[in-house]
Amino acid sequence: MPALELRGLTKSFELHQQHGTRLDVLDAVDLTLHAGECVALAGPSGAGKSTLLRVIYANYRPSQGAVRVRHDGHWLDLANATPHEVLAVRQRTLGYVSQFLRVIPRVPALDIVAEPLLLAGTAADEARERAGVLLQRLNVPARLWSLPPGTFSGGEQQRVNIARGLIVPRPVLLLDEPTASLDAANREVVAGLLEEARRAGAAILGIFHDEDMRDRVATRLFPMRPLAPN
Repeated sequence: MPALELRGLTKSFELHQQHGTRLDVLDAVDLTLHAGECVALAGPSGAGKSTLLRVIYANYRPSQGAVRVRHDGHWLDLANATPHEVLAVRQRTLGYVSQFLRVIPRVPALDIVAEPLLLAGTAADEARERAGVLLQRLNVPARLWSLPPGTFSGGEQQRVNIARGLIVPRPVLLLDEPTASLDAANREVVAGLLEEARRAGAAILGIFHDEDMRDRVATRLFPMRPLAPN
């Protein structure tokens, strides 16, 4: 069953500091993402892969086209959604894991990972217990759980980031190079988590510059290329 549909998706940026020059990044992208598959965006730097994910997540509004996501049993076009609708979709349907952890300073890692569960209505003790299990699986030492991730290494921060993004199962998951800063052993752990999510029915769309990781988790590729300048 389709979980996400992109139809005629186009995105341009107007560069105000360069006399209104228009930068075309996406042109009429069509893509259908089904439950239980992992589609890897493939293409060189500048092809618009990260921009595509940000448009889907409603960080950017598309210039044209539709971003249709199946939310609470109905189709919703995020290109025309209200802020309230976007927030609801992010809480229950659409997950996003980027390359970087962005959190409030001084909040312990365990609480950062548990927060999405708390927002979903899980009791505090259960949320923290499940957060600990996931952090342990991602090889984040228990001695670090009470510390803010700003003191961690880059790889440790990213594993906290991944745990936070995966702790609440969501029907659609967007991944922007989630394993870029991880070693081979921890990439394998993440690959296992993504396979479990896919087998449970999640539809995954991601960027994986590591070819081994992409080959490990992707069920198909979606090729992209940079647009020719105007």
